[in-house]
Amino acid sequence: MARPRKKGVAEGRTPCFVDEAGFYPLPAVVRTYAPVGQTPVLHEAWTHDHLSAISAVTPAGQLFARVQERSLCGQDVVRFLSQLLGQVAGKLLIVWDGASIHSGQPVKEFLARQPAGRIQLEQLPGYAPELNPDEGVWKHLKRVALANVSTLGLLDLRAELRRALQRLQRRPDLVQGFFHAAGYL
Repeated sequence: MARPRKKGVAEGRTPCFVDEAGFYPLPAVVRTYAPVGQTPVLHEAWTHDHLSAISAVTPAGQLFARVQERSLCGQDVVRFLSQLLGQVAGKLLIVWDGASIHSGQPVKEFLARQPAGRIQLEQLPGYAPELNPDEGVWKHLKRVALANVSTLGLLDLRAELRRALQRLQRRPDLVQGFFHAAGYL
């Protein structure tokens, strides 16, 4: 993984680490300030409804994200890659895991239509998610930004998630910290 990444950076490519996550309207309960022995009880209705999100982070601390109310598929990956191409100038080095939606026919067709050399793909090893700094985004959102947040449904969850993503986008230092944690910077 290190050699292709160095080669891509030497070619002037912008590394973009990509990952996906799901968010449910159930609160991620973390530590609270309730008095000892008085455990707070959150009453929530169980549902399979969820938001799917895909994002990319760069070593410069940029965060790009897309959120939707259904599971991600190859076409959604194509839309996200198109978004990245429109927002990041120059050549891209896309580093992601081996999820099947990354190698499906829609993605292959999209890549075939791109100018030669604009996008280079690298796959992270499947046994090492800690090598992807974008995992830090999801961990931060679920365990810090949205911790103990209870929503009434997907609409409220989407609004909370959008605000949390915007706050994180204004903190490039924090996004760069995810690269430090993964051992890149």
